Amino acid sequence: MSKYITTPIYYVNGEAHIGHAYTTFIADTIARYERLKGEDTFFLTGTDEHGQKIEESAQKNNKPTQEFADEISATFKNLWDEFEISYDKFIRTTDEEHKRGVQKAFEVMYAKGDIYKDFYEGHYCVSCETFFPETQLTDGEFCPDCGRSTSVVKEESYFFKLSKYEDALLKYYADNPDFILPRSRANEVINFVKGGLRDLSVTRTSFTWGVQMPESLNDDKHVMYVWLDALLNYVTALGYGNDEANMSYWPATAQLVGKDILRFHAIYWPAFLMSLDLPLPKHIGAHGWWTRDGEKMSKSKGNVISPKEVSDAYGVENLRYFMLREVPFGQDGDFSQRALIDRINSELSNDLGNLLNRIIGMSGKYSDFEIDSVDVIKYHTKEIDAMNSVLDSLDAFMQSFQTHRYLEELWKLFSIGNKAIEEHAPWVKMKEDKKDEALATVALVANVLAKASVMLSPVMPRTTQTIAEALNFTIDNNSYKELILEKKLLKLFNIKKVPPLFPRVEEPLMNEAPKAEPNKPKQEKKEQKKVDNTEKDNLIEIGQFFETSLKVGTVIEAEEVAKSKKLLKLQVDLGEEQPRQVVAGIKEFYSPESLVDTQVCVVANLKPAKLMGMISEGMLLAAKDEDGLCLVRPEKPKKAGTPIG
Repeated sequence: MSKYITTPIYYVNGEAHIGHAYTTFIADTIARYERLKGEDTFFLTGTDEHGQKIEESAQKNNKPTQEFADEISATFKNLWDEFEISYDKFIRTTDEEHKRGVQKAFEVMYAKGDIYKDFYEGHYCVSCETFFPETQLTDGEFCPDCGRSTSVVKEESYFFKLSKYEDALLKYYADNPDFILPRSRANEVINFVKGGLRDLSVTRTSFTWGVQMPESLNDDKHVMYVWLDALLNYVTALGYGNDEANMSYWPATAQLVGKDILRFHAIYWPAFLMSLDLPLPKHIGAHGWWTRDGEKMSKSKGNVISPKEVSDAYGVENLRYFMLREVPFGQDGDFSQRALIDRINSELSNDLGNLLNRIIGMSGKYSDFEIDSVDVIKYHTKEIDAMNSVLDSLDAFMQSFQTHRYLEELWKLFSIGNKAIEEHAPWVKMKEDKKDEALATVALVANVLAKASVMLSPVMPRTTQTIAEALNFTIDNNSYKELILEKKLLKLFNIKKVPPLFPRVEEPLMNEAPKAEPNKPKQEKKEQKKVDNTEKDNLIEIGQFFETSLKVGTVIEAEEVAKSKKLLKLQVDLGEEQPRQVVAGIKEFYSPESLVDTQVCVVANLKPAKLMGMISEGMLLAAKDEDGLCLVRPEKPKKAGTPIG
């Protein structure tokens, strides 16, 4: 069965940042994993190059629009090539094949009656390339997504009958609960659709930089609107409207996007596909955003992270590992050099690199670098069973894009290896004239490393190739079958010396981000009352507020934390697959019994933190003054997971 993996196509109004790299690393890892399993896999990435924003950016840079798009697109492609991203095709929306495919799709939709001509008057955000009804604007003027000022636009437009597909979309979400991953993201999409869908403007006449209308419509004053153009890349890349030889890869297995464009991919895109009578993707995976040292990244602050800069300093594979391990898929993550250095020194250097060094040293000392698995099962059944249990658990995490859990589980193998060395102490066995037992432990660890490196290879392909060369085997589908599926052990081989895989990092290797200046709003109400200077310095933009995910939660369990005067441990239902554990310092004001079956307001997108050794996956909203503390609660009962804002 074939697999089709996609990233979004990246907008060419600026160079690649760390968020682009994160999406691409996830998609590349999934594609490599499927190929490792022997699946026929097609991996697509590319650039989105049409629209008013590109046209304006080119003008600001005093360049022809196509030349500007060529230059920025090349920076993405060159970076992915430098990072050895294993894409099968890099599509550009300025490709002639793509334009023909989009025109073909437009004709099909038009002939079906799903596209019609009318006039549009509404508030348009150039930055988001999106129209908004006045009811959704902030202060009647500003974009609800990015906070920038909108402009009133009235022009002739072709419309797609999005409203026609409202019921079909809701049914598809209900019948396919894993269509949107993580599942916690599905509610916002479903609620948006239930709120009623308006027909979608899909052409513009106020600029020219876009896909021209099909000749059959004889209406050359229109160009196609960016979302219709851009989303269709996923099928035009396979030949839709041209040579459709690769359409066998459709529907897509996994389409990875940032949470800011989930609505377009989970609502507009499937509606377009329904209109074209094409099957829908199996999974749309929406990941969170990255901050830097707790601050939102922006050019004005000078703290935008260049993935190339990090790669040059720390190595691309260390960066890949850090980003895929650091944050749960779907949640926001924070990039800091200290966190990256900690992962390199602790998990990569100590757990993995040191383990390989130890068995190279012991095998050289005890058996002239020869390793034989003949006695491993005889002496290490317990470790073999534990290792196989870990290996059997991994596929489910990758299928749901939970790379952090995949790596967390995989790292248990290195714990098994390190623990076996400490428990069985081959150096003691050698002194006791129990050479067979000593060599069996060394061979056990070699097999742990071999099997782990096979499964780590989609994340760190070059590093694991070095490990495989040291262990004298090749990582490919055959070794996956033998070592992982059939649970075989390595045959007799001679281990090779290799330089240390992960030299320790003692100090940050990049310049630290500058201290952020206090944020000031881009727009304020004209009639805003005067505020004192302290309050004014702390003002934020509307977009920053909407980065915080506030939800209503129902407390289903509560208990005191032993040895703590302040902490209670709660299990809170946020409408997700599993309840969240929240550790809150409210013991002085609430008993556990008084909280069960009551509702609270939760900050739902905080990075998990440890309190007294327990993971806390959110924070309760509360108010505190001289009279004590009280929780902020909804006035009336609400469904668990209901957004606040």
